Amino acid sequence: MNRCHTLSLLTAALAAALPLHARALDTATERSPTELDAVRVQAKQPGARDTQSNSFGSGDWKNTPASISVLDRGLLDRRVVRTLSELADNDASLGDSYAPVGYYQNIAIRGFALDTATGYRFNGLSIAGEQRLALENVQQVEILKGEAGLAAGVIAPGGVINYVGKRPAEVRNVTLGTDAEGSRYAAVDVGHWLTPRIGVRFNAAWDDNHSYIDHADGRRNFYALATDWLIGERAKLEVDANYQTSAQRSASGYQLLGASMLPQHVDRTQMLGYQRWQQPVGIDSTNLSTLHTYDFSPAWQSRVSASHSRSVIDDNVAFAYGCYYAEACWDGSVPGNYFAPNGDYDIYDYRSPDDTRRNQQLRAELRGRFATGAIGHQLVLGADYFRRSVDKRRNVNEYVGTGNIHDDAVPQFEPSPLQPGPSVRRVDSRQKALFVLDRMQLADDWQWLAGGRFVRLDERAWDKRGNPERDSRVSRFLPQTALIWSANAQLNLYASYVRGIALGQEAPFWTSNEGSFLPSVLSRQLEVGAKYAPTDALSLGAALFRISRPFQYAKPDASDYGYTFVQEGQQTHTGLELSARGRIGDALQLTASASVLRARARDTGTPAYEGHPLINVPTTRASVHADYALPFVPGLGVTGGWRYASSNVATADGRVRAPAYSVVDAGLRFRHELHGRSLDWNLSVDNVFNRFYWRDTGSSSGDYYLFPGAPRQARLTVTLAL
Repeated sequence: MNRCHTLSLLTAALAAALPLHARALDTATERSPTELDAVRVQAKQPGARDTQSNSFGSGDWKNTPASISVLDRGLLDRRVVRTLSELADNDASLGDSYAPVGYYQNIAIRGFALDTATGYRFNGLSIAGEQRLALENVQQVEILKGEAGLAAGVIAPGGVINYVGKRPAEVRNVTLGTDAEGSRYAAVDVGHWLTPRIGVRFNAAWDDNHSYIDHADGRRNFYALATDWLIGERAKLEVDANYQTSAQRSASGYQLLGASMLPQHVDRTQMLGYQRWQQPVGIDSTNLSTLHTYDFSPAWQSRVSASHSRSVIDDNVAFAYGCYYAEACWDGSVPGNYFAPNGDYDIYDYRSPDDTRRNQQLRAELRGRFATGAIGHQLVLGADYFRRSVDKRRNVNEYVGTGNIHDDAVPQFEPSPLQPGPSVRRVDSRQKALFVLDRMQLADDWQWLAGGRFVRLDERAWDKRGNPERDSRVSRFLPQTALIWSANAQLNLYASYVRGIALGQEAPFWTSNEGSFLPSVLSRQLEVGAKYAPTDALSLGAALFRISRPFQYAKPDASDYGYTFVQEGQQTHTGLELSARGRIGDALQLTASASVLRARARDTGTPAYEGHPLINVPTTRASVHADYALPFVPGLGVTGGWRYASSNVATADGRVRAPAYSVVDAGLRFRHELHGRSLDWNLSVDNVFNRFYWRDTGSSSGDYYLFPGAPRQARLTVTLAL
């Protein structure tokens, strides 16, 4: 009844929308040809081969000596992608890394979890990763795989996700959507050049989400505004602002039973630990950015940009964790930070309101071209200032009762009477950096890129009561270099070397040095690759890489806790990536990638932890998505996809693995005209055969969790161009 009712609402809303905007359409047709021409020139979107932000400067895909993939707006719409976890399904080098339903999500690239402080960017500037990252105002998503020291400074070696915002254009679209659970979704995308020099674009979305997990329904409101101002003949100012509020109960992950067995016969629609008194997790985020460019001449340009990103999380969870209070674990034979062998788990009343993360960044660059004799140079000089702060209250984290993973209904308990404490500054981190990159054209066929970033990091941390805990200072020069050979007009080969630095990890509460931070770690990456573009519409890539850094882990020992968090040995990820993206012929569009990754630790001092894949790093992944335009029905296309991951290690000693999985997706798209207006239908069905699989064995605060993949999900959207 509910699903049919939702579809009826969708159809009725479309029918009602048609006459309401006829006047706006008529007005648009009366604009002068001269004004429209100015809009087309200045509002051009970057193509799928262009990248705006990476460690080797801006440039086209083929001349960038790094593995970069670009997911364009068309793919996001056809797949009906709305979350970060769904985005990761479209590239084999990406995977979930603690991505609960109803909470902000994180992913891993090349087996390294992204740094939520610096790993996510909008138009090249940092945004707080602890937010429900929206996609409605995004034109394309750039995925830089591997080290990004010059681009981002202190950052985990996995890479960077950069969201490229939509720019002003003449557009008026309304999108309505629903799914098999009865969700309701609406979005608008409206752009207009107010004058030939001032343009605006407004995006908004309202999402009433009915989750496949019981009690995990949520809502989301999103608003974004982008403006371009052409100042004179040489300057341009771009401003972007967006605000989002969301509320949804967060679903706890499973844990291994007795630290040695995967849970069996799991009902993935049940919310572990659900209590009637638990509130939705509220996440409010604001992101502001601006970019000013000035062309001194055709060869030299200045770029000054600034950003502010703020995310406020009201964390309210009846959290399923461990078995410290379960009878099956009282004798100490089972580690308390796992579920009991019989499936018992503890339930905690966890509340942490006003958890506030702020990112602020200011960057100034000078870009130019010149020649020294026969050598051409493309030079980038710049300075960067980045500040990150975290304010948190002393949380409530109290045991309230025990449940079992096979309960038909979760037992109900009284919440803790405790209340959160006052908000205090927990982290204040400041990066100051100078960077330089020179792309030298040595001959017609050779390019040499050389540069680096000198970064100084000052960081202070306080405990829950505001007492000083850490005051550190790190200064490093992070060099990088690359060589590119253009074998012919279609094929480029490259080799690159990059160094990076990442902050040390925090020791989990169940280790002897609980809460202490290990020293920062230096990482190194070697990569060789090939990029082949047989046509303007198709790109093929291959990259072979090796990334190494010191290994940080909980080492078993004779301490009272049984573990001490240490930095010992080396962690090395060696892999091969293949990709194919673009159009084959007139009818077929293809987005395909494959990854083979060997992630190992050596010289750790704990032999049981060596010689096998690391946790949450499958050896093999593959992802294929195709769109075929049927020749006998104009506008009708069939879409389909396949995702594969090999077995996934779930324990540090490698004894337990989540099994391999293979998931098939399918869909239909149809474009036609209705009363002179374009109408796009997109039907997407993920996990067509309703397969059960463990999609994620990622960690949070030193503990490991298991998240099942979503069951069959059918989603429908209809977009009307007004």
